[in-house]
Amino acid sequence: MKSIKFLTLFFLTTILFVGCFEDDSVSLVEPNHRVIVTSEMNFDNTINPGGHIDFGDLSRGVQSRTWSFPEDLSAARIAGEDGNTSPKDVIKGLFYKPGIYNINLNQTFKGDVYPNEDSQSPIAGRELDTTIVVTVLDWVESNIQAYYINEDGSTGDALNMSNNAENELTASKYVRLTYSAIGEPQEIVWSSAGGKPTSLETSDGAEVDMRFSKLGTWDLQYIASRARPTDADTIFIENFIKVIPSTEPVTLDRVFEKEYQTKIGLEFSREMNPETVNKNNFSVTIETAGGAVLNPEIASVLVDSEEGNVLVIELANELMYNDDTVKVSYTPGLLSTLDAVASTAITDAVLTDFIKTNVLESTDVDYSFETSEDSNWPYLWWGGQWGEYDYNVSFDRARTGDKSMYIEFRPNGGMIMGHRDAGGNNITFPVESGANYEMGAWIYVEDLGNITGEANIRMYWTPGTNWGIGDNVTFTPATPVGQWFYSSAVVQFAASGDVSYMIRGINTNTERLKFYMDDITVYKLTSRP
Repeated sequence: MKSIKFLTLFFLTTILFVGCFEDDSVSLVEPNHRVIVTSEMNFDNTINPGGHIDFGDLSRGVQSRTWSFPEDLSAARIAGEDGNTSPKDVIKGLFYKPGIYNINLNQTFKGDVYPNEDSQSPIAGRELDTTIVVTVLDWVESNIQAYYINEDGSTGDALNMSNNAENELTASKYVRLTYSAIGEPQEIVWSSAGGKPTSLETSDGAEVDMRFSKLGTWDLQYIASRARPTDADTIFIENFIKVIPSTEPVTLDRVFEKEYQTKIGLEFSREMNPETVNKNNFSVTIETAGGAVLNPEIASVLVDSEEGNVLVIELANELMYNDDTVKVSYTPGLLSTLDAVASTAITDAVLTDFIKTNVLESTDVDYSFETSEDSNWPYLWWGGQWGEYDYNVSFDRARTGDKSMYIEFRPNGGMIMGHRDAGGNNITFPVESGANYEMGAWIYVEDLGNITGEANIRMYWTPGTNWGIGDNVTFTPATPVGQWFYSSAVVQFAASGDVSYMIRGINTNTERLKFYMDDITVYKLTSRP
């Protein structure tokens, strides 16, 4: 610090010395300019109980100042001061209790003052009052409850939330999980090794349903957390659920690509008995994009070593491609669950979930909006209805991570946005001509408005876009509201190289369409040679 002061003094001395030769009457005028900062200004001045915030008055031309804190010194006070006021330019505020606090700064300047918001327009007068709002959040604390679910889907009786309760649940049934919390947690994670999925995330207070298909006794864990100010509450219940056998029919819930191009997964409603599996009762057909029908040999059918309700079919002499239609059939034999319920016939069950890699993950494209500012997704100046939208990168809701893009299409409006870095340059991703790509995004609709006409999103690119592609996302009266859903379209690029996004939306309806967008995808699909 001493060296900085010395250099500053040397620099000013040099200026004055040179000035003596140019003009014997040097006049230095100190500006009157308001600049007030806090150490948590980028986080809405929000802290935990027992935390502190530094307040700085960096204004120029201040003749006198007074910081004023609330009178209750047991809730908040100024470090180093006996009372609740201070004339210092920099102070440290200590906050002990949850609540909202108004911190006031009174300044008297030597002349008319300029605020830091608009340096071109002086404020009349020399005395200014500024209020800074500080929010001290409660520590995160939660209450949780679980319920059985009735046959009609309504909420049933409450479960015992004690350790070792071993609440009995019939295999393949769901448990409804709900919570209440103080401290404004941003993320809620429920997890159980016996549940499906084993981890469920939510961030908006919504209840969630977890399915239990594996026989046995399982723990339950709940974690409520917020990123800033950092805090979390964890509740762990040992031996919470005891899954017992069922006499209800077993169902096939999903057919998916288990291992890249070679293995198919069959997910049943509960665990299957390995001793009843016979590969000869299964068959697979592959319909290629060119219209051919293949009947690959099956090498084996086994119960998955980690997921007892999943059968794994391994193909012997054929590979699967993303543009194939893969179907699985089962002719009734001995196949049954661990609780001795026989599986019924399966006819041409279609594989719906292929293994795919998002091309954007290896690029600088912020496909999940985690590092984006609003300026990274600018309007592309098409004019007319294409600028009739509002948007911002939001912490309010996210499918993954902490952020998503919140968008509102105005009535009879539209959108065209690109993706730019801090220097205004296009952020690109590589593509190959002739290959099929799946371009999509996850959407969470807050308000559909009145969908009677066209409302959609199309993902164009530059250079060389195909203006005739279909909708990547189509909004209709049947579009889900209040939940994340995925929508996409398959496209081809005319030339290989690097391209960047032009995301276009339209709303021909008379009310605003409000939604979040997250986890943009560009999957390169495998195609049969």
